[in-house]
Amino acid sequence: MKTQKIIYYVLTGLFTALMLFSASMYFFKNADMVKGFTSFGYPTYIIYPLGIAKILGLITIWQTKYKTIKEWAYAGFFFNVVLAFFAHYMIGDGEQTGAIIALVLLLSSYYFGKKTGNI
Repeated sequence: MKTQKIIYYVLTGLFTALMLFSASMYFFKNADMVKGFTSFGYPTYIIYPLGIAKILGLITIWQTKYKTIKEWAYAGFFFNVVLAFFAHYMIGDGEQTGAIIALVLLLSSYYFGKKTGNI
């Protein structure tokens, strides 16, 4: 059980680092994100709310009190990552690798979280 908890925390930590990097891009490299969102055909007004939602989702994943809300945060990240993969795939920019890595980390974190009782 201890090994599985360590795996859970490492995977969740790696996923958190990846999502924090992604969210920081929304705030600190906004011009690049506006260009990217425009190329996807997405409205640019969702950049800041999406960055805030990612940060709030990460806080929710790390909290231990409300497991139902934690499940919803994992679901939100799942949809975000899957949609990011298909957005990159459809425009053919070759940037979908980050989404695949995020999806593997997210699903693995969720699996070990369930197994250890953290979710």
